[in-house]
Amino acid sequence: MNWDIVEGNWKQFKGKVKSQWGNLTDDQLDVIGGKRVELAGKIQEAYGISKDEAETQIKEFEERNKDAKP
Repeated sequence: MNWDIVEGNWKQFKGKVKSQWGNLTDDQLDVIGGKRVELAGKIQEAYGISKDEAETQIKEFEERNKDAKP
């Protein structure tokens, strides 16, 4: 998954992210803006998990959505 493409098409990808991490608010999604590092931080905050666990979840998300188009 190319995060430059995700960032450029964030509005289209927000739904996929919201379905994966439903605890993230619309405001948090706006702050993330398609940036992978921001996503990891907000997942940590929303779910009270470690950075490593957030990274693992993002990698799994990337694998499931590797062929996703905006």
